[in-house]
This record gives sequence, C-alpha cells and structure tokens, in this order.
Amino acid sequence: MNPQIVIRNESAADASAITAVTVAAFATLAISGHTEQYVIAALRAADALTVSLVADLDGRVVGHIAFSPVTMSDGARDWYGLGPVSVLPAYQRQGIGKALIREGLSRLQAMGARGCCLVGHPDYYGQFGFENAPGLVCEGVPPEVFFVLSFEGPIPQGTVAFHDAFAVDGQPEGFTSSNRE
Repeated sequence: MNPQIVIRNESAADASAITAVTVAAFATLAISGHTEQYVIAALRAADALTVSLVADLDGRVVGHIAFSPVTMSDGARDWYGLGPVSVLPAYQRQGIGKALIREGLSRLQAMGARGCCLVGHPDYYGQFGFENAPGLVCEGVPPEVFFVLSFEGPIPQGTVAFHDAFAVDGQPEGFTSSNRE
C-alpha cells in the first residue's frame, strides 16, 4: 500500500466523495445491484454507521469501508456487518481495501464488539479470519458467500439480519423500513 495513504474516520465533508468512490468501485461488478452508495447514505441517515473509514491520499478519498450493527436471532449482542467496502478502480489491488478492513476490524474490537459478518467473495475474506458458519445464516444469501468472524465467544446460531438500509434500492430520502422488498 502507498505509504501516503491515511486511513481515517469519515467526516461530513467526505459524503459525496464516498458516493463517487462507491459508484466507481461497483460500476463493473455484475454481482452488484449498484445500490451500494444508497445503502451507505441510508446507514448514515439512520445514524447506523458504527465505523465509517476512508482511505485518504493527499486529501482525496480513494477508498471507504462501512460497519453497521446486525441483529442475531439468538439474541447475541454487539455484532456488526462489514460492507460495503470500496476502492477507486485505479487504486485497487494495492492493499487499500485490506488496510481498510484491518483497521475497521481493529476499531470494532477496541469498541468491545463480539464479532463481524459479511457477504463477500469466498477467496478474499478468509485471509482476515472470516469463515462460513454452518449454524448461522443470512436469509436469501447463499451460505458459500456469507462469512463470520468471532472476536470473542462462540458464533451465534440462527439468522443474522443486516440493517434495514441494505434493502434500499434508490435514493434514501424518506427511507423507512417499509421500503423493504
């Protein structure tokens, strides 16, 4: 990773840059619904961005990662979801995404989080300790792309639900849980 990259907390002034980075990062991904920027905006509007970090290069946002609370059907508390994570295409494959993930996970642990889960590529997230958890599912998500990392204690059992913001399919103005499909 470029040593001039600084990983820092999102500021209010970063919102439009985060949107641009997210749109660019997911633009060519066929597996994307291309709503990631709306998810981040809806999480922000709901005050549900527990950890929101940017990768800053000389005052320019080139990457972003979001962590938000999840709900576990077995009542387990202090679990979070990772995503979306975005890096501008010109800066991908340079370690920026990994740095964002590592720093975000470190901050979650420092806050006393018990664990983190995500939906992602099977070949990528194992390097951070994420694994498939047979006793925990996310409805509508194939088990081979749903991953969990426990920081402390056993992995919850049952069903995980990401924040309602993940159901948004457009601009989040006026977003409510009734917008879910």
